[in-house]
Amino acid sequence: MFKKLRPLIFKFSPEVAHSIAIKTLKLNLFPSNRIKETSLLGTKLFGKNIITPIGVAAGFDKNAEVYNSLFNLGFGFVEVGTVTPKAQYGNPKPRVFRLEEDKALINRLGFNNSGSDEISLRIKKILPNGFLGINIGPNKDTENRIEDYLKCFRKFYDLGDYITINISSPNTESLRDFHNKNELEELLDAIQKEKKKLKSNIPIALKISPDIENNKVETLASILIKYSVDIAIISNTTDRNRNSLKNINKLEKGGLSGKPIETRSNELIRNFYKIFGKNIKIIGVGGVDSGRSAFEKLLNGASLVQLYTGMVYKGPNIALKISNELNDILKNQGIKNISETIGAKN
Repeated sequence: MFKKLRPLIFKFSPEVAHSIAIKTLKLNLFPSNRIKETSLLGTKLFGKNIITPIGVAAGFDKNAEVYNSLFNLGFGFVEVGTVTPKAQYGNPKPRVFRLEEDKALINRLGFNNSGSDEISLRIKKILPNGFLGINIGPNKDTENRIEDYLKCFRKFYDLGDYITINISSPNTESLRDFHNKNELEELLDAIQKEKKKLKSNIPIALKISPDIENNKVETLASILIKYSVDIAIISNTTDRNRNSLKNINKLEKGGLSGKPIETRSNELIRNFYKIFGKNIKIIGVGGVDSGRSAFEKLLNGASLVQLYTGMVYKGPNIALKISNELNDILKNQGIKNISETIGAKN
């Protein structure tokens, strides 16, 4: 059905099409595809059962409006946001572009969201019926970015299953400076002190840029270990990797996602896993649109995977499709549970 509707959907701008998708999900117009728990795909993270390792990346459900509808589509977990302390419009439109021949998107949204007050109230009112991550970031015009992260942390530390510290969007000026040793240590030190002050056990994730140099991996990994970060999300969108793209929209400024980032994402996952082992969990993001692409992320060291662009091109049934394909791959290779595949390439 989606294949037939896609040409019509793609007549709308990407942002309008996304708005239609959110409204449709809010009305629960998609049939439920929630998968049954199986011994092959089921996993446990921080004491919580996750029925499939396939999740929705931050950016799709920015305002935490449809996470339960996404669980019903067969996703094992959902990450909402990025949420900032105050509501903000983001960058001027147009700010999202399809690159159909490349199976990619470029966005320069700029953390558009309804703000932490409204979004936290929504989550309190509509309790999640699955594993929920909450992605937080600073306002564009803030005078103190670390304080913005702390404001959001205080709002959400008791509402989700993990909180993601987003330091890697290419669409907020200088945000990626937090990849520098001193800035990152200052931020993570503040987060961990706040966590201790609130007597919270919520796992902390850090979302990393794909554009870091390979020689920075060891430094970043050691900082994450030092400050007891629980999850590394690898990776965000890239503002590089344009040379091999075919679509004219490759000239647009912003973060590139989808298939063109898959190889780089897998490389970084593998490099970080070599240092982390099983001490820090990795969520792999970038180019996931099939059972095979999800399997590759697991083999390189991811415990879970996320997607967004894949759903744009393959439709709302993608979670069920990938889970079924992954299930078949594991069966055919005689693997009893996905945990056996994590980091097998290392």
